[in-house]
Amino acid sequence: MSTVVQTPRTAPAVRRGETSWRRRDRLWGMAFVAPQALGMLLFTLVPFALAFLLAFTEWNGFGMPSWVGLANFRDQLSDPLLWRAIANTLFLAVVTVPIGLLLAIIGAVALNRITGRTVYLIMFFAPVVTSVVAVALLWQQMLRADGVLSLGIAKVLGIAPPDWLGDPRLALISVCMVTIWSSLGLNIVIFMAGLQNISDSVLEAAQIDGAGPLRRFRSVILPLLSPVIFYQSVVAFISSLQTFDLVFVLIKNAGPDNATRTIVYHIYDTGFSAQKFGVSSAASIILLILTLLITAAQFGLQKRFVHYE
Repeated sequence: MSTVVQTPRTAPAVRRGETSWRRRDRLWGMAFVAPQALGMLLFTLVPFALAFLLAFTEWNGFGMPSWVGLANFRDQLSDPLLWRAIANTLFLAVVTVPIGLLLAIIGAVALNRITGRTVYLIMFFAPVVTSVVAVALLWQQMLRADGVLSLGIAKVLGIAPPDWLGDPRLALISVCMVTIWSSLGLNIVIFMAGLQNISDSVLEAAQIDGAGPLRRFRSVILPLLSPVIFYQSVVAFISSLQTFDLVFVLIKNAGPDNATRTIVYHIYDTGFSAQKFGVSSAASIILLILTLLITAAQFGLQKRFVHYE
């Protein structure tokens, strides 16, 4: 004689109610994510796909593009202006990133030890929230041959006032100075957040062992802060490779002898001035490849100097 086992009738009802709640929760999540996903699709993924396809065509902004294959890439790789732009951009990145991060670390360590540092943080952070156009116009007046900075240097050193924006040897250095100054506040704030995660007991133990301020900074603070330094170096390098608006406003026509011609400015000039949008798109793909190579190299080197707890 077989026995029939009856399952409780309430179990399916519980599962149905739980599934319905999860379905509603998932729909609400999709509704909140939809605007950002749609914006990324329309303003990031679709333009990237179109620019990638446009890099293999010839188009002046009117009519239909014509397929030219790799001709645009061959044109750019043989263009001395592109190589000049790459050299200027790499110089800008190599100079501004290490100096900017070092100054930010020193500033963060100094501010972390004083009271009332909120006022100083606001002062350092003000250029970050200021429009790049306003910053460029301000420094443009200071860096003129008859500007405050030039006249001050001439008076102190007893030399002729330097023409920062008109001298090919000083134009790119001027861009480096403004870039370091404008990004210093953000780096200081991020490094101060990293310093808050370093336990005071670790620093006190190093001090008890006889380590002085410089030794504690080199052997304790820097290793524990290395993940933040690595993150900021990656972000800063990518930002330096994309420099455009500061150069565009600070120095007209990329400076004398294209002294401040960056890759993004080269892309803009080739596309919107010369109306060679296919060639300009090819230059943007070259910038993407360069950015990926530098970022991959940074991630490959992080094992040598980044210490994770």
